[in-house]
Amino acid sequence: MLDANIKTQLKAYLEKIRQPIELVASLDDSAKGREMWALLLEIAELSDKVSARQDGEASRKPSFAIGRAGEQPRISFAGIPMGHEFTSLILALLQVGGHPPKAEAATMDDIRAIAGEFHFETFISLSCHNCPDVVQALNLMAVLNPGISHQMIDGALFQDEVTRRQIMGVPTVYLNGEHFGQGRMLLEEIVGRIDTGARQREAEKISAREPFDVLIVGGGPAGAAAAIYAARKGIRTGVVSERFGGQVLDTLAIENFISVSQTDGPKLAAGLEQHVREYEVDVMDLQRAEVLLPGGGTGLSEVRLASGATLRSKTVIIATGARWREMNVPGENEYRGHGVAYCPHCDGPLFKGKRVAVIGGGNSGVEAAIDLAGVVAHVTLLEFDNQLRADAVLQKKLFSLANVQVITSALTTEVTGDGKRVNGLVYTDRRSGEANRVELEGIFVQIGLLPNTEWLAGTVALSARGEIEINPRGETSVPGVFAAGDVTTVPFKQIVIALGEGAKASLSAFDYLIRQSVA
Repeated sequence: MLDANIKTQLKAYLEKIRQPIELVASLDDSAKGREMWALLLEIAELSDKVSARQDGEASRKPSFAIGRAGEQPRISFAGIPMGHEFTSLILALLQVGGHPPKAEAATMDDIRAIAGEFHFETFISLSCHNCPDVVQALNLMAVLNPGISHQMIDGALFQDEVTRRQIMGVPTVYLNGEHFGQGRMLLEEIVGRIDTGARQREAEKISAREPFDVLIVGGGPAGAAAAIYAARKGIRTGVVSERFGGQVLDTLAIENFISVSQTDGPKLAAGLEQHVREYEVDVMDLQRAEVLLPGGGTGLSEVRLASGATLRSKTVIIATGARWREMNVPGENEYRGHGVAYCPHCDGPLFKGKRVAVIGGGNSGVEAAIDLAGVVAHVTLLEFDNQLRADAVLQKKLFSLANVQVITSALTTEVTGDGKRVNGLVYTDRRSGEANRVELEGIFVQIGLLPNTEWLAGTVALSARGEIEINPRGETSVPGVFAAGDVTTVPFKQIVIALGEGAKASLSAFDYLIRQSVA
């Protein structure tokens, strides 16, 4: 299964294992079972500290567990962890084998202190770029705490169970048999949900911080650039964000980032965070801002967080970005995660062989339709305008696909379902006024962005679209408060533009601080 180059790299990684580990397989007679056993044998051959056996008795087959010799395994994989999950496999091998994990010491102490029995199950797809974060976080928790266990489950391999549990989005996590969460979750977020004391302790630590010179709210490209430029000026800089990387984490292919011919969102987000942490920047992740109390140009501004913590700063740069825009039609919220989805790369494999729709004819919508066409039975793309707005090269590819239908001048008016999952949608032909119904099992919404500014209503001036109004220097209507990136009125929402806007807002904030100190 593994080519020579991967084997060489994996062998080098396995040399870091300190304690003997066992790969315990629970197999069936399927082709996937034989493929899994072949993979385990290849891994075992690369290290004298790894052994493989196939006397496991797990209920899900094929699957395998990873455990220290003589101990009950607490990490298992129901499926072959290739694709995005291959890194999850490597980390599990190393961490079970005693190689120290890379996580905050305080977070690992919190995990070790958690009391109780917690069995996690995570349904994933191998093409999902958000799933590995969840799998790796839960695997790490299982390594550190004997009361915690975790199994990764490939939804494409266990389709019957996915159908029975009505799972239509990944990653989907169950805890002790009950639904725990869906979507990307980081280690600290999971720990906080099962250990509320940890969340309170973190809030107290945050509130105790000294005032910042510049506090950036948001950890996407604009926020990262602002943090780097501020830190390079030698001023006290903080970043508070719901998730570092922002919407970039949900972007798979990036092909127009200048000087980098091709990359992906998670890789770019990791690079941004690594660059920020090379400077003296206080990064506070998994924290959502709820209230901004401006200092009025003379005092300290306050940012109150959902956790109950409060941060103070001489200047504030808002870079909270944007999120996927919703259709806001009947049935959309009811069937979210049950047929209504927003990430074709993550959830597309769950609709293999089914009929789906893509709403939106811009670059994102057309790219989604092209990707889905290789997985599903049929794609119907609906565009509100009388023509598609995607790049010509994408449209050419789209119209070459036999299992794609494009409908323009279509206003989606309703998502329908049987009470459990989507079974169709209704749209109005804007030319004739006629209502039409499309029978399908999945709907992928790709209709643009909505700025994350609800928490700022009545504080800074917003446009009719809810974007923060800024001048060419990134200044808002409030002295000492700046903004950058997709959350603002700056045209063209692009990563490269957000980076420049973040740098500009940071330089403007520094200039403001200098002028205030002179005054």
